[in-house]
Amino acid sequence: MQRRLRFTMLVFALGAIMMLGACKKKVAPPPPPPPPPPAAPTASLTANPNTVEKGQSTTLTWQTSNATDASIDGIGAVQPNGSQSVTPADSTTYTLTAKGAGGTQQATARVTVTSAAPPTQPSATEEELFSQTVKDIYFDYDKSDINADQQSSMQGDVEFLKQHPNIAFTVEGHCDERGSTEYNLALGDSRANSVRNALVQGGISADHVKTISYGKEKPFCTESNEQCWQQNRRGHFVYQK
Repeated sequence: MQRRLRFTMLVFALGAIMMLGACKKKVAPPPPPPPPPPAAPTASLTANPNTVEKGQSTTLTWQTSNATDASIDGIGAVQPNGSQSVTPADSTTYTLTAKGAGGTQQATARVTVTSAAPPTQPSATEEELFSQTVKDIYFDYDKSDINADQQSSMQGDVEFLKQHPNIAFTVEGHCDERGSTEYNLALGDSRANSVRNALVQGGISADHVKTISYGKEKPFCTESNEQCWQQNRRGHFVYQK
């Protein structure tokens, strides 16, 4: 009887357990993980060369990734990757903007524009400098001494010739048309020598200075008036090649 009673209780207990298990609610499975966020765009922009003279061109080169839209300020929409020649009028910073589902990314490239170098002027020859700088010395009527108003020209001539000690030259003595040929030849010689002596006193080598008189035979001006005669009364410098 005890065994039968135990067996009956065991069967009852197992039945109760099974009934309780059948009545328990089923647990829902966990939800799937969320998808990863879209990748952020990348962008790079370079200029080669990054310094140009005004009027010259440079090449912009760019690359992007994870972008659906790309543009460069001053150019507009561009392909995700590419290159383009540009000629900026002034120094410019170009900005590349790449947009995609993952956001926006920018990159910049600076191009410096410099002024074109001025054309090189050929340097003046020694003879050209001589002609531009050395001034003739003018004399009063029937005189061969150097007046005070000619001293600044004389000093300027001395300074230039000191700076160019290898220049050889001739001082020509000239007169106006009045007076005889012989008289004016002698007066022209005195004027040429007055200029030569002043140069030598200023420190110019006498070996580099020749003199000659043309009197009234080679006038610079041919009109018969005081203004014209004044131009002809001179010690004229001539460069010797």
